[in-house]
Amino acid sequence: MNTDLYKILEDVRDKKISVKEAELLIKKEPYADIDFAKIDLQRKDRQGVGEVIYGAGKTPERIIAIVKRMQESSDDGILITRLSKEKAEIVSKELDDLFYHEESMIGIVGEKRKADGTGTVVVVTGGTSDIPVAEEAALTAEFLGNKVDRIYDVGVAGIHRLFSAMDRLMDASVIIAIAGMEGALASVVGGLVSAPVIAVPTSVGYGASFEGLSALLSMLNSCAAGVSVVNIDNGFGAGFYASLINHMGESK
Repeated sequence: MNTDLYKILEDVRDKKISVKEAELLIKKEPYADIDFAKIDLQRKDRQGVGEVIYGAGKTPERIIAIVKRMQESSDDGILITRLSKEKAEIVSKELDDLFYHEESMIGIVGEKRKADGTGTVVVVTGGTSDIPVAEEAALTAEFLGNKVDRIYDVGVAGIHRLFSAMDRLMDASVIIAIAGMEGALASVVGGLVSAPVIAVPTSVGYGASFEGLSALLSMLNSCAAGVSVVNIDNGFGAGFYASLINHMGESK
């Protein structure tokens, strides 16, 4: 639960404020309207995680404005996805604490959450061409407070490479399996482990892969139980979902 909301509830319990006063505090500023954007200020109260900024399609100036308004309401770190290098260079001039990872196009303003998940999120890829999506997933999971183990380039074309990492796979609380081409990695991993597997198809492959559609359909049709699938190249979605699983059972 968000610490601010928790504090309000504690104050009601301790009779420091009335129920009516608490209601007003909770309702205050459900979102911030900054003309071109309406920033959801209560998302952390509802979901445990504040709003994430999708950088594609936004100008650097608008990204900066959104970040600064979010910082007025919270000291939490801010995650920016799909942030191009060119935009990051402009944003960093205004936000000097911006961390930028070019390969994944992830930007982080402020601090990551301390790792407090119940176990380890393992991110595994079929090939090195899948690493940009894998890093988006891994950095998202780390930002959300998870220990992450990366196992890259262990696809079915040389499946012995995957078997050499079995101890790490078996130790995972949740696995993100990322692959393009025919997308077989998710089914293979799903058939070897007891942890839930989040499959991410990537747009890596030759013409008949249809920019990831072939991998997506293969993963959706996986015969391995316990495999769920996110959209093509959606590393962020996989990292977020993995964090939800890895934090199940923690005290609220």
